[in-house]
Amino acid sequence: MSFASSHQSPANAGAGHTRWVRVTHWVAAAAVLTLAVTGFTILMAHPRLYWGAVGNDLTPALIELPVSRNYRHGGWEVSTPSFPDSAHARSVIRTYDIFNENGWARSLHFLAAWFLVVTGTIYLIAGIFSGHLRRDLVPGSGELTARHLQQDLSAHLRLRTPQAAAGPPYGLLQKCTYCGVVFLGLPLMVITGLAMSPAINAAYPFVSGIFGGTQSARTLHFCVFVALILFLLIHLAMVSLSGFRRQMRAMTFGKPT
Repeated sequence: MSFASSHQSPANAGAGHTRWVRVTHWVAAAAVLTLAVTGFTILMAHPRLYWGAVGNDLTPALIELPVSRNYRHGGWEVSTPSFPDSAHARSVIRTYDIFNENGWARSLHFLAAWFLVVTGTIYLIAGIFSGHLRRDLVPGSGELTARHLQQDLSAHLRLRTPQAAAGPPYGLLQKCTYCGVVFLGLPLMVITGLAMSPAINAAYPFVSGIFGGTQSARTLHFCVFVALILFLLIHLAMVSLSGFRRQMRAMTFGKPT
């Protein structure tokens, strides 16, 4: 999305995006979409969020998400044994097999996460050495003022969306949002994801300890996921309002026209 702020003129319209920005953008977009679908599938198996190191059906939940019949504890029943002396207790509400058989989602989730990590690392390295981050993404000292931020926020809330620049320069609110996603949201998603990994916890237990436990990391992972989904929806809405075809040409072929 390239929504120029109100103080920029049409003459300053961007000339599109460089090839490495376009490639990393679409690879990251595909990875995020895959992570969203698989993550939600994984969540449906146990849509209860906790705080601390432990969380299960017998532990009071911090948040119960009604996204499947698995979201609240409904007592226990003894399952039918397949072999002698193999009977065990299970939650009576876990009756939807599709919600519990999610090994494929976990494997695909981890694969997509590594695609996102590698692509994000390439983007950061290229952005630093090319000057893209400093020049186009990080607000300048004279630009980041309360007055400019209020003006840009007011323009967005009133849906005053002039024709998109189809590339840098970006508006102030846009820069702040992108910086929040690139430098805070996505790294926090990766770190909290690692904090939930049994292998990482076995080798580096301090990772989950940063967040107060594995379950705390899982809850934060979900909250950041919601924030990123909201960003994505607003991002797509602004792309549509400010010139969808022009924006897509710039991000796909590198030229706005």
